Amino acid sequence: MARPIRLTDDEIAERLSAHPHWTYEDDGLTRNLTFESFVDAFGFMTSVALMAEKLDHHPEWSNVYNRVTIRLATHDAGGVTALDFTLAAHVDRMAP
Repeated sequence: MARPIRLTDDEIAERLSAHPHWTYEDDGLTRNLTFESFVDAFGFMTSVALMAEKLDHHPEWSNVYNRVTIRLATHDAGGVTALDFTLAAHVDRMAP
């Protein structure tokens, strides 16, 4: 499998227009989500985890009760790649 290539800031800005809930900071994409309950938040994380495993691309994230914070970056490439946007799109589809 070919290594993902880091996107330029202009490419990231262009792709972010399709993902308004995400921000670009510290060489990564970040999204904060709030759910009705811990169970809903955990169920969401499980869904994302299954996709992340299929993509072999795993997020940095945290969960406190009904809140989930996700950060996506491709460490091998030193920043954001198309793979991060693929996982971001899945998160967007699964988010409340």
